[in-house]
Amino acid sequence: MSVVVRFAPSPTGLLHVGNARIAIANWLFARAKGGRFLLRIDDTDPERDREEYAEAIRRDLAWLGLAWDQTARQSERMALYAEAAERLKAAGRLYPCFETPEELALQRKAQLASGAPPIYRRSDRAQALKHAEAGRKPYWRFALGTGEIAWDDAVRGPQRIRAEDLSDPVLIRADGRPLYTMTSPFDDIAFGITHVVRGEDHVSNAAAHIRIMEALGGEAPLFAHLPLLVGPGGEGLSKRLGSLSLASLREAGIEAMALVSYLAHLGTSDDIEPFQAMESLVRVFDLDHTGRAQPHFDPETLKRLNAKLLHAMPFEAVAERLERLDLAAETRRFWETIRGNVETLDDAAYWATVLRGPLKGAASEAALAGLAHLPAEPWDGATWGTWTKAVAGATGLKGKALYQPLRLALTGRDHGPEMQNLLPLIGRRRALARLSGDTA
Repeated sequence: MSVVVRFAPSPTGLLHVGNARIAIANWLFARAKGGRFLLRIDDTDPERDREEYAEAIRRDLAWLGLAWDQTARQSERMALYAEAAERLKAAGRLYPCFETPEELALQRKAQLASGAPPIYRRSDRAQALKHAEAGRKPYWRFALGTGEIAWDDAVRGPQRIRAEDLSDPVLIRADGRPLYTMTSPFDDIAFGITHVVRGEDHVSNAAAHIRIMEALGGEAPLFAHLPLLVGPGGEGLSKRLGSLSLASLREAGIEAMALVSYLAHLGTSDDIEPFQAMESLVRVFDLDHTGRAQPHFDPETLKRLNAKLLHAMPFEAVAERLERLDLAAETRRFWETIRGNVETLDDAAYWATVLRGPLKGAASEAALAGLAHLPAEPWDGATWGTWTKAVAGATGLKGKALYQPLRLALTGRDHGPEMQNLLPLIGRRRALARLSGDTA
C-alpha cells in the first residue's frame, strides 16, 4: 500500500508548536514509507478564516522543510460536498434537525440532571414537520446507526465505541455550509488518504468518520492519534492566542532543524539530539515509538538544542545568512572560530563587531603591558601564546589575572571563543587601539 497522509490546518491563526508536531509526524512518516504528503487548507469558515493565515501556514511549513506533494483548499470544493450530502440524504443517512441552540442546551441540561449521558436524541417526525412548517431552516445530522465501531489505533491501540453512546454528528449547518465532520472524511476518501496522523482530541471524531466514510462508499484509513502537546506549565496551546507560534520562535532565532528535531522525538525519546538534515531524521523516525504520556514543550530544552545544532553546523549551512555581516574572505574562518559560542545565529553579529568594531577596549595593567609587547604581523594560531608569555614575563601576571583582562580589552567580554583563533581575525591595528582603551 502506497502511503498518503495529510496535514489539514484551518487558517484561523498562526501555527504553534503543537500544530507543527502533527505536521512533522505526518511528513516524516510519509517520507520514511516512500509516500506522499498532502497539505489541505480547511477553509470552510469565512467568518474566521483569513488568507494571511493560509499564507503563514505555507511559509511556516516551508521554513520547517516540509515540502508538500499536493495541496488543496476546501473552499474550492463546496460543490463536491453538496453533491455528497445529497447522496447521504437520499440514502436516509442525513436527516434534518430544527432545534435551536437554546433548545439543545435545555435538552442537555435535562439529561445531565436525570443522570443520563448528554447524547442528542432525534426529535419525532411530527415535531420536525411542525418546525419546518413554521419556517425554521434545518441543519443536518448524520445517522450513526447502532453497534460497535472499532479500529486499531497506531498509538492508542484497539479502540471500541458503541454508536449508541454517541450523538449523531452535525454535518451541514442551517445556512448550508458543511462542517469538518462532513468535509474531512469526504476528502480523505477523495485524496486516497491511507493514514490519518493527528492529535488525540480527534479520537471522538474517528468513530463518526468511519461510519460516514462507509456511507460514502469509502474505506477508513489507519488512525494514529498522538497525545496533545502542552506548554511548559501544562497549559493548552492555541492558534488564536499565538501560543508558542512558529513565527515567534523563528523571530527569536530558533533554527528550523532544532525545532524539527525536538518535536519529532518529543514523547518518543528522552535522549534528543539535533539533526543537521531532514534526510537523517527520516531514517530514524518511527511513529510506533510514540508514547501515550502527554509531552510538555520546554523552551529551555529547545534553546539548548538550538545552540548544540549551531555548534556543529558547517559553514556551508550558514554561509548565505552570514553574508550580511560583510566579512568577505574571512567569513569561513570567522564562523569556525565563533560557532561554539553562539546560542542563535544572531549572536554572530556581536562577534562580527569584535572583529570589525566599533568596540571600546578596557584599560588594565595587563592591557598596557600587552600594548608594549604586541608582536608584528603576520599573526597565526601561535601568536596568542607567544604574546601572553611575553606579557607574563614583563608583569608577573599569570592565569586568570593575565588572560581575562586581555580578553576583556580585546573583545568586550570575559568569555568567548579561543583567543588563539580570534586574535588573528581582530588584527594588530584594532588590537593596538583597544589595548589603549580606545574604540576600534
